[in-house]
Formats: sequence, C-alpha cells, structure tokens
Amino acid sequence: MASLREVGLVGAAVAVTGGLVYIVWNLLYASGKKKPDKKDESPPKLEKIQAVKADETSQAPVQAPVVLETQPAKPKGTWVLVVGLEGAGKTSVLHCFATGSLEQDVTPTEGFNAVSINKEDLQIEFLEIGGTENLRAYWQKYLSKALVLLYVVDSTDKARFPIAKKHLHELLSSDSHLPLVVLANKQDLAGACGITDLHEALDLGLVGEERKLFLIGTSVRKGERLNSGVEDARNLVIQMVAPDC
Repeated sequence: MASLREVGLVGAAVAVTGGLVYIVWNLLYASGKKKPDKKDESPPKLEKIQAVKADETSQAPVQAPVVLETQPAKPKGTWVLVVGLEGAGKTSVLHCFATGSLEQDVTPTEGFNAVSINKEDLQIEFLEIGGTENLRAYWQKYLSKALVLLYVVDSTDKARFPIAKKHLHELLSSDSHLPLVVLANKQDLAGACGITDLHEALDLGLVGEERKLFLIGTSVRKGERLNSGVEDARNLVIQMVAPDC
C-alpha cells in the first residue's frame, strides 16, 4: 500500500482562501511503463450526445452544447473518459477545459457529452458519461478505450464518498495500469473536504503501484477565468496523452 509519504506535494494548501494544491503520484510520468494496448472494439450505441468543440488557439466565442441524435464515431485522436457521480461538476470542468472559463450556466449531462480540444497537431477527445445510477453501467463499457480516466468528485458531498469510492474501485479493478486523475472539485465551497482527507476517504492508497495517480483540487466559478487547479488538470491530461509521453 502506498502512503502519503510517497506522494509529492506541489503548491500550497490554503483551504480558507481557496488556494489549491494537488498530489502527484509517481510524478515522473514520462519515465513510466508504456501504455497498455487497448482493444479495438465498437462502443455500444448512444441515444444522445452533446458535442462541444474548441480550438484552444481560437478566440471566437463558443456556442452552447448542441444535442444531437446520433451515434458517435470512434475519436480519431485520443480518448479521455470522464466520470463521477451526478452533481460533481464534470460538465463545468470540461467546459473550462475547452473554453478557458465558464461564461454561462451549464446543463448537467443526462447522457453523454463529447468535448474535443485541439492543441497544435494533437486532438484530444473527452467523453463524459452522466453520473446518475442508470448511466453508471456505461462507465465500464467505455473504459477499455480510455487512455486516461478522469474521475470527478464533489468535495462537499461527504455523505456520498463511500459510493464514489465503490464505483471508482470497481472501474480500476478491470485495468491495473490505466492512469487515473482524480479531481477534488468544488474546493472553493464551505465544508469542502481537503485533498489529503479525500485521498483517505477514497482509499487511493489501494489503487496499485503500477498505476499513475494524480489528485488535484479544483473549483469552477461562473464568469471567472480558468482556475489554477483546473488549468493544472488540463495541462496534465494533455501531457499524459501526447504521443511522445
């Protein structure tokens, strides 16, 4: 079992002022083992998908997500699976990933939400699956195609930490090498659990020594620019899925 003594701390934890800190597990990610090959299997049919695309170099305003009745094609770039219980803030975080801020109210995802980010010649596809009980079964079905698992947790919802922990470990049990990024979201709200306590509540010390694990405190506020924790998470994911990593 890994302990917090084996974890590198970056930044300063200032809970009162909303300062953020993230825990980096096996910080030298690029020196780790090669990513496991993923099976090339067709995903189950989707009934609804919300698509948002943004080139990070573009300054043009981004329109609200458009609901499409279609079956999505397999992404040509890279695939990051984004899951977590409903209300954790997954859609808001992804909106900030794509646009740099949250300028409008975001409707919670009731099905699937696809966000594409272009950085130079790299296209990264984020596939978010809603967190309601009837959608959680889809998490496992899409896990086999993921290069990174992004798991978002509402840091203020302590009563549901056991449920979040249960579903997270169920996902991890099927792939012992899949890199994991946990976002301790809503760190700016009163009563938010700090990342050290959340690490313990989710039993992240049991995820396995073969896995790259990152725990980052994040928050999203409407009308404000990209929070430093969200920016760190975004840059980290880009680095993790880049071809030369």
